[in-house]
Amino acid sequence: MKALLKALGPGLLFASMAIGTSHLVLSTKAGAQYGWIMVIPILLANLFKYPFFEFGIRYTTVTEKSLIQGYLNLGKTYLWIYALVTLISTFTILAALYVVTAGLFMNLFEVTSVGAGTISLCLFVFISLLLIIGKYRFLENSLKVVITILFVALLVTTVMVLQKGPVPEAANYQRPELFNEVGILFLIGLIGWMPTAVEASGWVSMWGMENLKTMKNKPTLKIAIQEFNVGYILTALLAVFFMIIGWYTLYGTGTELSGNAVVFADQLVNLFTVHIGSWAYIFIAVAAFATMFSTCMTAHDAISRVSVDLLQKLFPKKPTFRHKNAFAVMVLLMTLINWMVISLFSANMGDLVGLATFVSFVFAPLLGWMNLKTVMGKDVPLEHKPRLGLRILTYCGMVFLTLFALYYCWMLLM
Repeated sequence: MKALLKALGPGLLFASMAIGTSHLVLSTKAGAQYGWIMVIPILLANLFKYPFFEFGIRYTTVTEKSLIQGYLNLGKTYLWIYALVTLISTFTILAALYVVTAGLFMNLFEVTSVGAGTISLCLFVFISLLLIIGKYRFLENSLKVVITILFVALLVTTVMVLQKGPVPEAANYQRPELFNEVGILFLIGLIGWMPTAVEASGWVSMWGMENLKTMKNKPTLKIAIQEFNVGYILTALLAVFFMIIGWYTLYGTGTELSGNAVVFADQLVNLFTVHIGSWAYIFIAVAAFATMFSTCMTAHDAISRVSVDLLQKLFPKKPTFRHKNAFAVMVLLMTLINWMVISLFSANMGDLVGLATFVSFVFAPLLGWMNLKTVMGKDVPLEHKPRLGLRILTYCGMVFLTLFALYYCWMLLM
């Protein structure tokens, strides 16, 4: 247990990053629109994607190299594929996260004099400074507190919601069709970002690298995977909590969750406080904002680290990418790029989330296969390679995601 506590880091960072839009927005909306049935795709997505993320921790712990180095070992083509996915994610994921966070901030502090775009820019600048000055250790330590507070707040809220029971269903309410064009698109968004995009396996690997640098004694593979499992299970539990809250408070009422970040933030916080009491409004609002703030911080950190690592490996003869300030420059560059994206999309959360989830979903099976191929490579000793059961689960996950991707493409062509 002592060794496990010392190794805490990448798993909790993964949980903090994953418990963002996929949970606050999509899980809540899933329960509100479709009811209890949505626990099935939520759990299946977490189950089938598990090996893809676990391989990131496994490879880095065993080889002390990043998963991105593993792609390069397979061939530069694989590295370019991951670079393409990362490039597309760069223009979508951070922007979507910051828009939702800006909406929660405006709701919490009742800001009406400035728009979500301006608040997003302020958040970008503030978080950039935290990442550049505080580095990995500050990120890890601060998020341990945030995750603890969030889990307690959500657990209490979920228990109270269950005790109160579901809201009365409207007499003429009909549950939306799940297997039509609209329903399938929603499922793709939910599964694509549940618990998060598959390319985040590279992010987990980079955090694993940073964690190893801060530790005197390297954790065993067993301890490293146990630490990651703690964060992963926590992520799945909180997704179910959000789904239950949406189901018990909105299902059958016909209430539409807004696509506007500010309006949605108000709806979300009111979902919690109506079952606990108005006295808890500030507590819940702060917890929700802290959740999204930490998600922005972890995603911003991860995409910046991965981008620097990719550039170093794609262009090894360019000394610019190996400069000691390369990470700081990339953090600031991400700020500029994504603020421009937010400005162009007029801070519309729905469009940004839709674009990001589509890209992540289509590339997920390919990235999953690349992760398996990497962890089964020559630089991983036989005793540390994934066992048969985990490999079978990996293939099931690839089939699961491929079928959804093919069905979605078929719908586009019809």
